[in-house]
Amino acid sequence: MASRGRKLIMSGVLAERYASDQMRKIWSRENKISLERDLWIMVMKAQSNAGFSIDKSVIGEYERVKSTIDLISIDKRERVLKHDVKARIEEFNSLAGHQLIHLGMTSRDLTENVEIFQIKTSLEFIEKKALSFLYRLGEKSLSHIDTALVARTHNVPAQVTTLGKRFATWAEELIFAIKHLQELQKRLPLRGIKGAVGTSQDAIDLLGSSQSGIDQEITKALGFETLAISPSQIYPRSFDFEVLATLVQLSAAASNMATNVRLMSGHGLVSEGFKSDQVGSSAMPHKVNARLSERLNGLAVVLKGYALMISEISGNQWNEGDVSCSVVRRVALPDSFYAIDAILDTAINIIINLEINEDAISAELKANLPFMLSSKVLTLCVKAGIGREEAHKVIKEHAVTASTNLRRNGENNFIELVSSDSRLGLEKESLVKLRNTPLALTGDAKGQVERILAEISKLIAGSDEATSYLPGEML
Repeated sequence: MASRGRKLIMSGVLAERYASDQMRKIWSRENKISLERDLWIMVMKAQSNAGFSIDKSVIGEYERVKSTIDLISIDKRERVLKHDVKARIEEFNSLAGHQLIHLGMTSRDLTENVEIFQIKTSLEFIEKKALSFLYRLGEKSLSHIDTALVARTHNVPAQVTTLGKRFATWAEELIFAIKHLQELQKRLPLRGIKGAVGTSQDAIDLLGSSQSGIDQEITKALGFETLAISPSQIYPRSFDFEVLATLVQLSAAASNMATNVRLMSGHGLVSEGFKSDQVGSSAMPHKVNARLSERLNGLAVVLKGYALMISEISGNQWNEGDVSCSVVRRVALPDSFYAIDAILDTAINIIINLEINEDAISAELKANLPFMLSSKVLTLCVKAGIGREEAHKVIKEHAVTASTNLRRNGENNFIELVSSDSRLGLEKESLVKLRNTPLALTGDAKGQVERILAEISKLIAGSDEATSYLPGEML
């Protein structure tokens, strides 16, 4: 594509620092102008097929100059006209030497169809990365299906789980989001050529009843399964809101993973990896931070902010439409896709390079395992005929004593305390055996992982990109 006056870039931190080249290209100004020109030519051809007289040589002249994009010239026109679409119409007409584009159309016929196509293209691109992230979560779930781990609630040791289940939990959340994403793509509608107030009056004036075939042609050509039937000048902004909400939903599993990588890194259980020349702190040379996870969580906050922006224009339409939503959408739509693009690339990068410190995991488990037997002890007491609340009270007393002893002497004597209490009637040997076989305390964790792995296999079936995609080098 020939372009004069400006490089093919989108300005802004999200685009320049975090988003991939492919996503930047989808939302670049040059690409939008190119897509608009494609649509104008597509409509001209459809109008010609419907009986309106447009010579093929004229269409050929527009096609010949389609890729000549001079942003400086377009900007000069807009400063005079104070209308962005009119400036682009005049620029294209001037290059081609004719005035046969935009017949029977209004500005929103151009911009709304192109923007929803950009959204569709971006969703398809994002789906591939989401499936790749899901595949990587599945790999880690399988690798650590039998790695016993301290499970925490309220960030306090609770019971025993497996590291594989923790990955599978994030995978299930991602599966739910991917299925919504796939369903949304199928019913996302093209607006079509509906004219100034959505009645198609101008197209009917131009072509009569044959105008209806134009919508069908461009719907098929742009790869949509659905066409809006009765939009006004603009399609409902609640459509945009669902797109943004879907992106937020898609980011949740990655953000949950990043949050937990940060927490686990603080205990030395995992690490994002640390290259030889990497620096964790300008002041503290020993620091090894979970920097990518922190970045991912920050990007998730940014994405939620854009979803809030779009929610403000959802359900706030004046009559058949106005331009108050334009500035919000110009900013929020591309930046939201830059954010989710960066989130998924970062998540894949984190999980591929994640280092698991199994010695630290085992040490944490050993230190906390006696306490994590408390619910098991409670169940054994109930089965022996002791009242649940009575047993709960006694076990709690011993847990508090053992906790104090652990802090003061470094020894966890919970098993000794409960097994020597005649009110509970427990055998020390059986409790020691449980302590020494932590996987026996993980319930259905392994089965749950296996069922999630089966779901992952279904979703990524036939997607070679899911198993092969690698994000580029990240700052």
